[in-house]
Amino acid sequence: MSHSPQLAEQINGLPNICGEEQYLSTLIAEHRCKPVSLTNSPIAFERIKSACAIALHMHQPLIPAGGDELQTAEIIGNLQDMMAHQNIGDNHNAPVFQDCYQRMGRFIPELMAEGKQPRVMLEYSGTLLFGLRQMGADAVIEHLQTITCDPQYQDAVEWLGCPWGHAVAPSTPVQDYRLHVRAWQHHFAAIFGAEALARVRGFSPSEMALPNHPDVAYEFVKTLNDAGYQWVLLQEHTIEDPATGNGIRNPHLPHRLVCTNSNGETVEIIAIIKTQGSDSKLVAQMQPWYEAQSLDRQTLAGHAVPPLVTQIADGENGGVMMNEFPPKYQDVVREASGSQVPLMNVSEYLDHLFALGIQMSDLPVVQPVLQKHIWERFDAGSGAEKLEQSIKKLKQEDDRFHMDGGSWTNNISWVAGYENVLGPMEQSSVLFSKKVLSQQPDTRSHAYRNALYHLMASQTSCYRYWGQGLWTDYGREICRRSSEIILHDF
Repeated sequence: MSHSPQLAEQINGLPNICGEEQYLSTLIAEHRCKPVSLTNSPIAFERIKSACAIALHMHQPLIPAGGDELQTAEIIGNLQDMMAHQNIGDNHNAPVFQDCYQRMGRFIPELMAEGKQPRVMLEYSGTLLFGLRQMGADAVIEHLQTITCDPQYQDAVEWLGCPWGHAVAPSTPVQDYRLHVRAWQHHFAAIFGAEALARVRGFSPSEMALPNHPDVAYEFVKTLNDAGYQWVLLQEHTIEDPATGNGIRNPHLPHRLVCTNSNGETVEIIAIIKTQGSDSKLVAQMQPWYEAQSLDRQTLAGHAVPPLVTQIADGENGGVMMNEFPPKYQDVVREASGSQVPLMNVSEYLDHLFALGIQMSDLPVVQPVLQKHIWERFDAGSGAEKLEQSIKKLKQEDDRFHMDGGSWTNNISWVAGYENVLGPMEQSSVLFSKKVLSQQPDTRSHAYRNALYHLMASQTSCYRYWGQGLWTDYGREICRRSSEIILHDF
């Protein structure tokens, strides 16, 4: 492993989200092709009939609520604000939420002490991790560090990467989304160590949102490839069979997400499919394990392999996750351990799969939904202008056809003439692109880290779709600060 620089978790009161990009890129590249779990895996992969994987998604936004005046209030975690005002709305749930963020740190050691084989995948947004530390919830971080860094628990817990600020891929500028992906890796390494980051192979998109615009989808997958991710978790209804445009026949096997842009360039990544359903209820009641029990080995590239039923849900939201998940999870772990239907984490499953000789090229291909309509009209390689003409015609012919999301890049043509009508979020993004990114900034500087922090905090999904009320005010205020910092410091 490369020499590990000491990564402080915070620098001048800000999360450590930038500055060591080259070191972390090299580290991830060195470990990308190494199995993460085969050495000690107790799973008899050749004998089991199926398996189940669950992931818990955890998120709280950062909000300007640490004071009476919106324009001067400190930016704090939403959980901290809930804790301080438990008499308002559902804020009485704040202590339960906080416990949800740390309870896997109790469950995993307890179950392993019983000789069981617990498995769970965890995905925590950067804004939540920073907010927890900021409010002094050190016990939460310590519980997570134990199950992440102690070798005896590493097979049980798999972390999934995500955008630092819970940004939604279809509606976040592609160059900003790339910054979110890298910032999360940076922050995670600062909290849990570079070795822990080297084991992070899967990516969980916020809101399970996959861009279907060819150029944006291409950049999404390219960003994940460049960041060293091996696989991405996708919602069943966001992808299609390229040959038919229909849904997927075998959602319990890994697929290959292939994305082509308007210039004819193609990228791909392994896709693990989350089937449809009421996410929190399915996970809280461990339904995917019961579904897996009804399945048997399937044929993939000439091999009989166990299918994997995969689900993700909010780890803290709703009564079922708060109350029903803990006893049900523990019961299922006890019953599944050593059985023909074990719990497995996805990277563990893929390591076993590839050890059979199966390769990525053997996996069936999927593409983002509705793209078949485009490729019937548009020749890949004809360029962005002709692609937009094809999309416009398709929309005119069928009002159900959509290309959710868009992108603006450093190419001035995306923004020229539109500066006066862009919303606050777009304005701060364009400013960051023009005044910060174009200058090849020193990513170790406080000015850059501060501007990046505010930009990403403003792009949290809670603020993405403007409505009315306090959350709109919060979003606009963070955007105002972001733009002000950029104009003042660059």
